[in-house]
Amino acid sequence: MKYHIIINSVKTVEELKKAWSIEDYRTLLEKFGLEDISNATEQELLEFLAMAISDFEPNEAAAIVLEYKLSEQLNENQIDQLSHEMLLDKISEEYPDISLHHQLYNINQLLHKAYNGTFPNTKATVIEFEITPNEDITKEVILKSFEKTLANNNVIKRLFSSQLAGEEAFDESESIIWDLTDTGENSYILTTSEYWMSRDEFKDAEFDAVVIPFEEEEN
Repeated sequence: MKYHIIINSVKTVEELKKAWSIEDYRTLLEKFGLEDISNATEQELLEFLAMAISDFEPNEAAAIVLEYKLSEQLNENQIDQLSHEMLLDKISEEYPDISLHHQLYNINQLLHKAYNGTFPNTKATVIEFEITPNEDITKEVILKSFEKTLANNNVIKRLFSSQLAGEEAFDESESIIWDLTDTGENSYILTTSEYWMSRDEFKDAEFDAVVIPFEEEEN
């Protein structure tokens, strides 16, 4: 199917809104050894949490937050390994399960703020765009459309060329795009990691793209 896309804006952000809830802050405060602070505002809870986190060694704090958020997906050894690797700016590149990248980004940002820079300042990309016709829009369709404007060295184009061409299933698209929100007749906002798409990788603000769906061969 042929689509017409207009990129209205591409922004780099250092923190995603509503990544953590007040309940998250209260639970983490308990895990870091502080009793519940009643009547505290969200900002006050975050400040108390930052102070509590900074009392621990960075890898110890990372392990506590990882266990809280990802204990159902990761075992103890994986959490221990990641708690050390998160001090390096290599999570997106080296951690194979891309379904966890969004969670790891949020954890990294929380720790980055608490330690005032000890953890790398990972960033996200927020793209506002229009697509016509507004039919059968999925994360896979959007990535296949954007392939036409992304620079040749873009990591999605390098790692998933067969999927973009419709030669293989593109299940990874659900994890690459963290959020895709319909904001109007033909308008959307997309959120992903700067690792997957950065602001300077977009060549054209308006373009056409032909999306080829993947079709499984019948036995």
